[in-house]
Amino acid sequence: MIVDAHQHFWDPAVEEYPWLEDDDLSAVRRRFDAHDLELVLRAHGVSGTVLVQALGSAEETRRLLAVAEATPFVLGVVGWIDLTDPDAAGALARMAGGSLAGIRHQVEDEPDLDWLLRADVQRGISAVGNAGLVYDLLVRPPQLPAAIETVRRHPDMQFVVDHVAKPPIRGGDTGDWARGLEQLAALPNVSCKLSGLVLEADWGAWRTDELVPYYRRALEWFGPGRCMFGSDWPLCLVAADYGDVFGLLRAALYDLGEAERTAVLGGNALRLYHL
Repeated sequence: MIVDAHQHFWDPAVEEYPWLEDDDLSAVRRRFDAHDLELVLRAHGVSGTVLVQALGSAEETRRLLAVAEATPFVLGVVGWIDLTDPDAAGALARMAGGSLAGIRHQVEDEPDLDWLLRADVQRGISAVGNAGLVYDLLVRPPQLPAAIETVRRHPDMQFVVDHVAKPPIRGGDTGDWARGLEQLAALPNVSCKLSGLVLEADWGAWRTDELVPYYRRALEWFGPGRCMFGSDWPLCLVAADYGDVFGLLRAALYDLGEAERTAVLGGNALRLYHL
């Protein structure tokens, strides 16, 4: 069973997505819903997905949970709560059940590189773990030290780093990314989504042979038992279609055995998110 562990739906006519106002993202500044994705998944043999928040909004998360209940291929939702809320546990309890599989905050947009280590945020992350949910780490290389310390502080809960921690491929200097992600991978309670690389490269000129080594390094550091496929659809469409993104991942799995490929393509997501 192939599972896309990272996709989005949004509708700018219903909710404001400030990051979508970037002129470079005009091609995806429209509604994307289950109808748009269903035929694409079928064409590539993908049976299920994890639907991920795109806005720091409890209302968006409630909407995504409703979509999941009505959409057979959406197996789980990674939603959002205000981690700084003193009653984060109560907020989770009000959303719990059904399709909620994890929580994410767009930490990459926080100006404080140590935002994750704030006492109120740490309490919120503890509440996520106590609820039996996964916490998705959306960080860039400068935020990896805080992510590493966060994972160390919560050894009994599961974390997933999104988009291979966004290596600065266009910038060329990936040393901090490599050192940080290797240290993060050394911690047994964190996994990695092999996703998002086309957006970190030159959107109009990326090459498979340029990007595959980043996935290969993640596979080496985390092992096939802690990596999973994610398309980042529809955001990926500014740089590649779904088939290109899927093909990039398959190119990185060329020498894995059947059991290892099966784990990366779906088994790990099913297990980790309790789908």
